[in-house]
Amino acid sequence: MKTDIQIAQEAVMQPITEVAKRLGISSDCLEQYGKYKAKLPYKLMEDLKDKPNGKLVLVTATNPTPAGEGKTTITVGLGQALCKMGKNAVIALREPSLGPCMGIKGGAAGGGYAQVVPMEDINLHFTGDIHAIGAANNLLASMIDNHIHQGNSLKIDTRTITWKRCVDLNDRALREIVIGLGGALNGVPRQDGFMITVASEIMAILCLANDLMDLKQKLGNIIIGYNTAGEPVTARDLHAEGAMTTLLKEAIKPNLVQTLENTPVIMHGGPFANIAHGCNSIMATKLALKLGDIVVTEAGFGADLGAEKFLDIKCRKAGLVPDAIVLVTTIRALKYNGGVAKEDLKEVCMDALRAGFSNLEKHIENLQKYQVPVVVTLNAFVTDTEEEISFVQSACEAKGCDFATANVWEKGGEGGLLLAQKLIEVLETKPGSFKYLYEDNLSIEEKITCIAKEIYGAKQVAFEPAAKKALEKVKALGLSHLPVCMAKNQYSLSDDPRALGRPQGFTTTVREIRISAGAGFIVALTGSVMTMPGLPKKPAAEVIDIDDKGIVTGLF
Repeated sequence: MKTDIQIAQEAVMQPITEVAKRLGISSDCLEQYGKYKAKLPYKLMEDLKDKPNGKLVLVTATNPTPAGEGKTTITVGLGQALCKMGKNAVIALREPSLGPCMGIKGGAAGGGYAQVVPMEDINLHFTGDIHAIGAANNLLASMIDNHIHQGNSLKIDTRTITWKRCVDLNDRALREIVIGLGGALNGVPRQDGFMITVASEIMAILCLANDLMDLKQKLGNIIIGYNTAGEPVTARDLHAEGAMTTLLKEAIKPNLVQTLENTPVIMHGGPFANIAHGCNSIMATKLALKLGDIVVTEAGFGADLGAEKFLDIKCRKAGLVPDAIVLVTTIRALKYNGGVAKEDLKEVCMDALRAGFSNLEKHIENLQKYQVPVVVTLNAFVTDTEEEISFVQSACEAKGCDFATANVWEKGGEGGLLLAQKLIEVLETKPGSFKYLYEDNLSIEEKITCIAKEIYGAKQVAFEPAAKKALEKVKALGLSHLPVCMAKNQYSLSDDPRALGRPQGFTTTVREIRISAGAGFIVALTGSVMTMPGLPKKPAAEVIDIDDKGIVTGLF
């Protein structure tokens, strides 16, 4: 069996000018990065502003398991299937981070015959967007410490600095560090730390900005800490926003690539959904909606994280209204949630499947609260039986969902035709009446409690003392109207990653509240979730290699 990278390396890609031409974009409107990648300029959105939007379809999933759900693979395969049916479909995705690529998860460009290419470039640096974000983040960090070293005219209280440095790799040793050691010439000693670049507020800002000047405004609003009087100090106070925006002037432009079947893909931005808001950029999605009749996009991890943030943060900020939601799961994942060990998932176990369906059931109920039509799709495996598939289909339809199977990993767009046909039927016959989970006028505590109870199924929420103190700061700064970005482990509906299925009667514990005034949301950290992941015992980086001809192996 061929690996993902072997399939991608055998792909017959079209010049990106040809992919763009099918979208009505002339070569003059492309800023090419080689033959198969391009940036889309600011002017293109302005030129298309009066064109009506296409339909917006969100792809999400049940909680991730070691068995895999294939959310990105389904997204890519569905887009390919729609194009195979003659639809003008555009896929809108996030960019992969090097952290999971070198760690445990691998790349984020789909799999099998439903991949985005050039796969190696996309997973390894791409057009440099994430590095530019890291540079802008660390420029602000260096300007903070330089200001303090040069006399601290803003009277920044070094004990209150919240801005951290970042790097786009998993490196647990950098979570907590001490800087400024070695004498007066090296600055003022203080405790600091790193987060992974995709968790940086600058990544969130880039993905929530509407244009270059909006990006600059939002960067200036970043609160880096507080002065000795307890007042917020911003990036604008440090005169950093101009240089930061300059570093991001190319990164803010969406990227155009293609699938194995030459379906257009706009790929831009890459915040994680467990520690950030988990959606590609507003600019990319809005541009896709002008270029395509149907836009297929995704949000990271399970629906309790990615979809909730897409619907309550991204749609709220961008004024987007989704027309349908595709909820991805697998028989294997459901059995895992029902208590079957990973090595035994190929075996039929209807009792475990019934028990594990509770996880899918909760996600269905959650998405229906937004009053958008839901289509459940089973990402097919050869070990799935008719009895298992029939059970899941009947159970989903009993919950008021449409249902279709998909086999896009093996068959590409052809394997997604049943899902595409079902989706078209839903888009044509089942209009939604989208609404947010919570309103802006609730307090941050009420918003957190609403998400924890309504989406996670928590019985109650406990706020640790540090979080309570931060909530008072949010209120004092007049920021209670902002939406909430929950940071929670992705493996469970609860904040305990070991609690599979549909846990009940649990308490969600909020240990920390962070103000992301630039991005325009409040981050609530729950349980033990970290904003800087660590590498596993056997990192994926150990098997990634390259030969003397430049052929990469081990990337997946």
